[in-house]
Amino acid sequence: MPLIKPFTGLRPAPNRASDIAAPPYDVLSTDEARVRADGKPWSFLHISKPEIDLPADTDPYAAEVYAKAASNLKLMLDQGILQRDAQDCYYAYRLVMGSHSQTGLVAAASVADYDTNRIRKHEFTRPDKEDDRVRQIEALNAQTGPVLLAYPDSREADVLVAKASAGTPDADVTADDGIRHTIWAIRDKALISDISRVFDAMPALYIADGHHRSAAASRVAAARRKAGASASAADHFLAVIFPHHQMKIMDYNRVVKDLNGLTEADFLARVGERFTVERATSAVHPAKANEFGLYLPGRWFKLVIKPSLVPHADPVARLDVSLLSDNLLGPVLGIADLRRDKRIDFVGGIRGLQELEKRVDSGEMAVAFALHATSMNDLMAVADAGEVMPPKSTWFEPKLADGLVSHVLD
Repeated sequence: MPLIKPFTGLRPAPNRASDIAAPPYDVLSTDEARVRADGKPWSFLHISKPEIDLPADTDPYAAEVYAKAASNLKLMLDQGILQRDAQDCYYAYRLVMGSHSQTGLVAAASVADYDTNRIRKHEFTRPDKEDDRVRQIEALNAQTGPVLLAYPDSREADVLVAKASAGTPDADVTADDGIRHTIWAIRDKALISDISRVFDAMPALYIADGHHRSAAASRVAAARRKAGASASAADHFLAVIFPHHQMKIMDYNRVVKDLNGLTEADFLARVGERFTVERATSAVHPAKANEFGLYLPGRWFKLVIKPSLVPHADPVARLDVSLLSDNLLGPVLGIADLRRDKRIDFVGGIRGLQELEKRVDSGEMAVAFALHATSMNDLMAVADAGEVMPPKSTWFEPKLADGLVSHVLD
């Protein structure tokens, strides 16, 4: 089975993309989605967050929510708002955020290669979140949330994707957050063949975001095989694959509610056992790995971990998120489990350092930590080693839109 394949995408009808395109289902709360979809009857949020069309006290994991997603999808199909392509295609997808631009490929990626780790993971998943995606896929008989993948260095792949995105686009939308999303359908059979050949020669692809979506797709495929289904569209999952050198990872910062019983002076003294601590005159956005910003009410500090404490040979332990946990959050603040400890919260870099200041100065949090962004090379090294990153290690921007291309499982 090839690593990727073209498919007959379900896409907005001509001139409908701006009515449909929506943020990913997992970046908005139900209340936020309800506001974003207000006055937009064809927003894809009615499919990806269908609880917005049900009473406010509805459990978002209730059976009627998945049924509502299916009925909303059927309505959009019946009204011709969404249409299926007549032939198998790949799709070029460009994201533009300010001066940053990245162009990749929408494809159906092999579940078998995911299962054998040729499509490589770097995170654990939660069963409840997997269950949610399984139920949504089965209700729609479609995958509507794309998995964000990266491909390793390939000049030939870069050239083919650039060629595919050179003409008039099929959809071009600037979302309300200012991100521009542009789609080109790739129908030329020779170009499709070249793309398939070049990608199939790659040793691996890397999941950047979408571990729950890919895990759910694997479960759906396995269940259908167990039920006696032969090879089908369910043996692949919806993916958008960008060259790793174009992808943008932002910092993923930490805020903590208390100082674990320490005074500020004692806390800083404990930190100084493993880091150099320097008072800063302005907000500290770490310029490189092994540097950190620390914010106490009204005061910024620059931290640099002592070089002897960096285990360079270990792809997980050498990450800044690990160094902070192993040398400060754990031994000084007593936070051993980032997944379950309610004293810690996480702030995506897209919100800026002012969000860290706001949460500390308000009294909600006692201290904040600014980190240098994890690199794609570090992510790939962890995945190649078969390891997993600590929670909240990467924040990818810009985000893909839901609704521009979906993968129907028939």
